[in-house]
Amino acid sequence: MADPTETPAPRPSLAAQVRTAVIWRSGSQVLTQIVSWASTLIVIRLLAPEDYGLFAMAQVMLTLLSTMNGWGLASALIREDEVSEERLRQTLGMLILLNGGLALTQFIAAPLVAAWFEQPMVTQLLRVQSLLYLAVPFCALPHAILSRRMDFRRPAQVRLAAALAGAITALTGALSGWGVWTLVSAPMMMLLTEAVGMTWAARAPIRPSFRFTGARHIAGFGGVMTATQIFWFVQSQADVMIAGRVLDPHSLGVYTTGLFLAQLMAAKFVPPINEVAYAAYSRQQTEGQADQIAPALLATVRLVMLVGLPAYAGLAVVAPVLVPVLLGDKWVGIVPLLPILAGAMAMLTLQILFSPATNARGFPGIALKVTMLGSVVMPLAFFTGSYWGVAGFVWGWVGGMAVLLAATIALSRGVLGFSLAGLGRAILPPLAAALVMAGGVALMLRALPQTLPPLAALASAVALGVALYLGALHLIAPDRLAEALRFVRNRGASEDAPAPLPAE
Repeated sequence: MADPTETPAPRPSLAAQVRTAVIWRSGSQVLTQIVSWASTLIVIRLLAPEDYGLFAMAQVMLTLLSTMNGWGLASALIREDEVSEERLRQTLGMLILLNGGLALTQFIAAPLVAAWFEQPMVTQLLRVQSLLYLAVPFCALPHAILSRRMDFRRPAQVRLAAALAGAITALTGALSGWGVWTLVSAPMMMLLTEAVGMTWAARAPIRPSFRFTGARHIAGFGGVMTATQIFWFVQSQADVMIAGRVLDPHSLGVYTTGLFLAQLMAAKFVPPINEVAYAAYSRQQTEGQADQIAPALLATVRLVMLVGLPAYAGLAVVAPVLVPVLLGDKWVGIVPLLPILAGAMAMLTLQILFSPATNARGFPGIALKVTMLGSVVMPLAFFTGSYWGVAGFVWGWVGGMAVLLAATIALSRGVLGFSLAGLGRAILPPLAAALVMAGGVALMLRALPQTLPPLAALASAVALGVALYLGALHLIAPDRLAEALRFVRNRGASEDAPAPLPAE
């Protein structure tokens, strides 16, 4: 037995929990993406652009219905002060009913989507993919349970295992000649593995309750977040909806694969940070520290932009040597698209950092308003751009994201209380250093002999880019690197630690 006079160990502070969560979530994301990218790059080389074009067409409906799959219901639990076993079972029941209905809807409506794109194969793809919804309840509920505990270690381990399962499936399919079915089977294996692993890790209930007395407020909050996701679908998938009608499958495959490369940062690395941020902001809100959310948000912007801006600037300048090395010569049509998309995705990365803070403050309507605006602005931008082919869709991203970023900042300021000057100070130093880096790398690539292999040119560009960026940032804002190092190292803080993320 423990000595009753022994002083208990100090409980880890929220700051320490956030640091640990970010390191586990982001670190595991890096490992997961290494596994995923390794298999993806091999698969891209083995499959044809037409396969990716067909898959993109099927993804439109899948993405639409996925916005209604109930993750918002589960996320509502994260903000609750107390959550009973009955409430968890009620939420599971809601998720099962909702996703069962979505699976049936997709199965029935699949021929209509195929008729829109004039590709009969899309019917078969969608009907098989309808099985994906059945695993969602057993991913969403455990995720909410573990997020309430600020436990991101076990989900990280599960996602890594799921990535391995998906990578093995993808490689098997590509090497066995499955064609477009490779792109269908790999995500299904990933989601099934994640559902089993997350349910086990969270010890989540597997027996649902279909009596929903007392759960109205959860349904209400989840409904607003679901509406936000529906409008997000319109804004983010309008390009494929329109492009699928005006571009052939090959051109659509080139466009969507280029967009995939450009969106890696925003789609793969920012969401894990937002997961941790939402849980941390929610904790601050429930503990009466709402005034600390704005400084924490600006600190998040500083840290994300520290990495994101040089990544996008580097992508823009190394595209001519990056694409042949990663994807092969048949994808060179992507090269002129990446510099334009990089600018658009930098704005998207910044824009999506605000919603976890406004949602945690209890104002999910802010994100809803922005996505409602996006559901009008982005389709108009893509429809206008469609007259100029693939390049028009790319420039549509730039114009649309500029409008949405400005709207997000304007609406969020009133709720969170940050200043434009503070936001500018968070962004401008890494932006200036990234531009210096991009200029230096572009000059070096132009000076290299044409006979130099692309891999050697890419390695030289990356080495010079890292050196130029770190050197320029050290001259412009040496405190930024020191801040990032402090965040990584200071993991042992106790209850008297400062705010979850270093304040400005």
